[in-house]
Amino acid sequence: MTSVFREEKKYLLDLKHYYHVRHNIQKIMMRDKHSINNPYDGKKGEGYTIRSLYFDSLDDRDFHEKEDGIELRRKLRLRTYMHDTNYCLLELKKKQGNYQQKTSYKLTKAEGERLISGDYSLLLEKQSSFLLECYEMMMTHVYRPKSIVTYERDAYIAKENQIRVTFDQKIRGSEGTMSLFDKTLIETPLIEDAYVVLEVKYNGFLLQYIKDLLIPLEESQLSVSKYSMSRQISKHYKL
Repeated sequence: MTSVFREEKKYLLDLKHYYHVRHNIQKIMMRDKHSINNPYDGKKGEGYTIRSLYFDSLDDRDFHEKEDGIELRRKLRLRTYMHDTNYCLLELKKKQGNYQQKTSYKLTKAEGERLISGDYSLLLEKQSSFLLECYEMMMTHVYRPKSIVTYERDAYIAKENQIRVTFDQKIRGSEGTMSLFDKTLIETPLIEDAYVVLEVKYNGFLLQYIKDLLIPLEESQLSVSKYSMSRQISKHYKL
């Protein structure tokens, strides 16, 4: 199990600004371990595919907390990396404004499929306080799988302060089929391919040389979440 506390900023970039920012980031940061070790489709060192399945209550309390601008909110998901679907991560994100805590617990593919099918008893089998918290939340508020989001990520890290800079594109999703591990899953685009979501995540403070790169992007800051996008597929985000 891992738990991280961090601040997060999001920006929406068109392709021109994306290439410019990425070029500068590549000069001062290194790619993360998933990019370096990714053998999927021969794209080693060129990013990787992430897929998340989101759970929510029967009355969609997590979705409405985000849409209503509630200060304290949460998201619960299963995440897998499509170049290695033998495992997944159960992740709970608790957020207050720009600050968040993310706790992750590694599960096998079979255990992930048990959760998707509604068998939450495995959360009691691990003797983990985090999994017990998830179990109580999922049972009390009747959580069920609600949507899937998939995207291509190119990620960079700065060792000095655990800073992560990620570029997410080709964001697509599904509300119909909860086949998290299916590489042939049919999904609907959530934003136009001409846009890229930049996320900057850091703990404590942002290094000045990275902060300087973000100053011209302030007008592009984004508050919408990928989960919110996936719950409004029929509307499709026109940006």
